[in-house]
Amino acid sequence: MATIKVIDLLNSVKTILQDTGAVRYSNDNLLKFFNDGQREVVLHRPDANVASATFACATGSKQSLPAAALRLIDVVRNVNGQAVSQVEKQMLDQNLPDWHEQLAGSNGIEHFVYETTDPKNFYVFPKAVSGTHSIEIVYSTIPADIAIANFSTSTNVIGLDDVYANCLADYTLYRAYQIDSDEGNVSRSAMHFQAFAQSLGIKTRSDAASSPRPIGGSA
Repeated sequence: MATIKVIDLLNSVKTILQDTGAVRYSNDNLLKFFNDGQREVVLHRPDANVASATFACATGSKQSLPAAALRLIDVVRNVNGQAVSQVEKQMLDQNLPDWHEQLAGSNGIEHFVYETTDPKNFYVFPKAVSGTHSIEIVYSTIPADIAIANFSTSTNVIGLDDVYANCLADYTLYRAYQIDSDEGNVSRSAMHFQAFAQSLGIKTRSDAASSPRPIGGSA
């Protein structure tokens, strides 16, 4: 849950930059770097900004995510309540070569196939019929840019969970120091980018250890 105000995060950044008056680094530039940082986090951590929605299936096995989606996180269930599980495409290909043509019955969708090489699309089995089959999906979205008119009184909170506040500050500092040609600031920029990348990397490895795997997937 996000509770940290953007201006509080930027004020902390300005303190580290020794520019609390926003003389050398403008508020607008720092806000731009912050917004870029939110997008960068979600590119590496799709689960950092997710939405849940009822998805009306198109006819066929292939389904395309909503326009605002970055990638699929999960297919939870049919709207009628029956759960949907993820399976490996290879398993279906080997055991049911015609699985793309098998039509879903009253039980609805049983499985879904998703591959990160095609992040905007996924497949359902058995195939769906438009207007008949709807499922609940969870997907990642890019956070909207935050706009601030008054950097003294704004109450806008960061667009991601508070747990990402430190890495967003590091990304903002990385970008701020990056535009300064001073040799010391170049090394500071690299240090903050490393901290940003490391915080996401550690979190990714931690989550990977407990992430569910599709039926038929490798251990």
